[in-house]
Amino acid sequence: MALKATIFKAKVQISDMDRDYYAEHPLTLARHPSETDERMMVRLLAFAHNAAETLEFTRGLSSDEEADLWQKNLSGEIDLWIEVGLPTEERIRKACNRSKRVIVYSYGRRAAPIWWQKQASQLERFDNLTVYHLAADATEQLAAMAERNMDLSATIQDGHIWLADSDNNAEITPQTWK
Repeated sequence: MALKATIFKAKVQISDMDRDYYAEHPLTLARHPSETDERMMVRLLAFAHNAAETLEFTRGLSSDEEADLWQKNLSGEIDLWIEVGLPTEERIRKACNRSKRVIVYSYGRRAAPIWWQKQASQLERFDNLTVYHLAADATEQLAAMAERNMDLSATIQDGHIWLADSDNNAEITPQTWK
């Protein structure tokens, strides 16, 4: 019997001073049975970092043809494609060909630096690609905040992201790899 996704609800108050974007987003996240709390919370962080009315979560792990998050314009073209984790060069290439901008949020204490070392030279040719790395300590703090119902505030200023709930506060500074 196939396992079903677990549904998480999050209300996120976003204050992005870098982009002058201020909004509250009621979000529904479906966590795939194979997805960890850490990965789900990195997806949530990626949403907060790029928040827009048209940014949306996709089927993610359930589909090879979709990003983890994307933003489409009114004609259905993909303006922003966001990947979380350590995608293959082939997946990133396809994303760069289908979207105006692609952002990868990599994380992982040991795996991410090895992944980047292997991928960096192949990915340099994509002008529409940005790769961020999130420190393992920060993503572990995010994972500890995962609850079925979350009330979060995200503050973004000078490249730093603070994500907080009533009991926890995590400061994340994405390191730009590309």
